[in-house]
This record gives sequence, structure tokens and C-alpha cells, in this order.
Amino acid sequence: MKLLVTGGAGYIGSVVSHLLLDAGHEVVVLDDLRTGHADAVPAGARLAQVPLAEVASVLTPDAGFDGVLHLAGLIAAGESMVRPELYWDANVVGSLALLDAVRAARTPRLVFSSTAAVYGNPSELPLTEAAITAPTNTYGATKLAIDHAITSEVAAYGLAAVSLRYFNVVGALRRPDGTFVGERHDPETHLIPIALQVAAGERETLDIFGDDYPTTDGTCVRDYIHVEDLARAHLLALAAATPKEHRVYNLGNGNGFSNLEVVAAVRQVTGRPVPVRMAPRREGDPAELVASSARARQELGWAQAKPTITEMIDDAWAFLQR
Repeated sequence: MKLLVTGGAGYIGSVVSHLLLDAGHEVVVLDDLRTGHADAVPAGARLAQVPLAEVASVLTPDAGFDGVLHLAGLIAAGESMVRPELYWDANVVGSLALLDAVRAARTPRLVFSSTAAVYGNPSELPLTEAAITAPTNTYGATKLAIDHAITSEVAAYGLAAVSLRYFNVVGALRRPDGTFVGERHDPETHLIPIALQVAAGERETLDIFGDDYPTTDGTCVRDYIHVEDLARAHLLALAAATPKEHRVYNLGNGNGFSNLEVVAAVRQVTGRPVPVRMAPRREGDPAELVASSARARQELGWAQAKPTITEMIDDAWAFLQR
């Protein structure tokens, strides 16, 4: 198939693009490189350096695309609470432009990068796709808005669509030639990459935001998934997309780790100290998010190759060292 990957120069998008090429697909990456990296785009893919709002210049009716994997957008929950306008514009306005282009080009399939942040503070764990959606931050609200827009598009025009609600993504893709494709956010806002930067001596301390949550050690609990396992789910979702259906799948490990447990695992993998400093809570952070991925396992045949937190951290550490 000929596929458009929006955000394909980013962390997850570049890994997805590699796996699509490995599977024999033709890949065009659309990325304005505001947060992505041109050298992360696989050699076999074509890069269209175009803003998402101008996607119709690439996704044209005569371009012959068989599907779109939509991974472009802003992702920092904390930032979304202090600069919400950036998130409504990038995530919602941009995605609506993409849906317009998909409709005009009669592109039959869409896989959307959604998030577990749509659930907010859950009343029951692990989270299933039937859980109430009540996001506590602007980032989650923008992603949920697009999930709703996709549902409407499917009902009105018969699009085949799948939304994948990610939990925390970790690790790096190990290529057969010994190279890695990994996480390079600037600025970095995620716990494990920052903890590894501290272990590597690139930062002095790691800030833990809040130690008074109703959890075993007072710090937030999160579910983690290896980026390669997550990327493989995109290929399965693409194959399973069905006209006039909007399927939703949670993708996580099913196990929760507190921030302090993650720090302990980073120390174990790296063999290095990771000094920690307690900081106030960030507005909009749920206390605990843990996934049930039973639906993805049953309907997509998805399975994790690297389910342990130490495997995930080990690959992320190997990437950082290179």
C-alpha cells in the first residue's frame, strides 16, 4: 500500500515508518520538522516538509494513497495546561484539515495516534475502552475531540478508522545493522528519558512532580509500552480497519509502575546514580493510569515482544549512549 505518515520524523512516527517499509509498503512522511528530525526518516521513505494544515497539497485525489497513519501533534500534557492555544491549533485544527483532505482524496483508511490521557482520573483500573472519557489536561481534551470527529466522519462517509490510545511509550527500535531509532524530544518532558539523561551526566537531578498522590509511595503510577511493540500495533490496525467502523484500542502493558519504581529500574539498568528532587504536582496529572489491552490482543492479534520495564529502559539507554 501507499501510505502517508504524518509526524513520521518524530519518535513514534519514525519507528512506525521503518516497520511499514520493512513490510513492503510505500511510505511518504509528512512533517514540518518543528519537533521532528529529518535524519529520523527512513532512507526508503519520501519526506514532504509540509505543515499539517497544508496536508491537502500532498494528500491529493490523484496521489493514490491507500491510507493515512496520523501521528503528528503536540504531546506534552504539562505544557498544554499553560499554552492551550498551541494544542487546540496543532492537534485539532491540523487534524480537521487532515480529515478534510482524507475525504476529498477518498483515502479509505485512517489510523489515529490517540492517548490514554482522554480518560483523566479513572474510577476503575485497569482501563478498558469502555471507561468514561474525562480528560484532566488540554492535551487529552484535544485528542478526544479528534476521536469524536473521526467517529462522525466514519458515520457520514464510511471511512475505515482505528484510534490507538497509547500509554507511556519507552525504548528504541534496534535495526538489523546495529543502529537505533529512538526518542529525541527537545525539550524532553518524559520521565524515563530524563532519568537516563541524569544517569548519563547530562542533567544534575530528576524532578518528581508530586509525592502526595493516593498511591503506594505517593508518586504517580503509569503503564509503559515499548515503542516497537506500539509501532507493530499500527500495522495490525491498518490491516484491521473496516469501512464504516471506528475501532478504539488501548495499548499498554497492563502493569503500573510508580515514578520512584521507574527511577529504581533506571538505576538497576544503568548501574549509575539518579539523584531525585521532589517538586510540586503538575496541573492535570492523573494519579494512576494502567491499561487493559485485552481488546487489541483479541481483535488485532497483538502481542508484546518486550513487556518488561527493564527491557524498555535497556533499549532507551543503548540509544542514548550512541
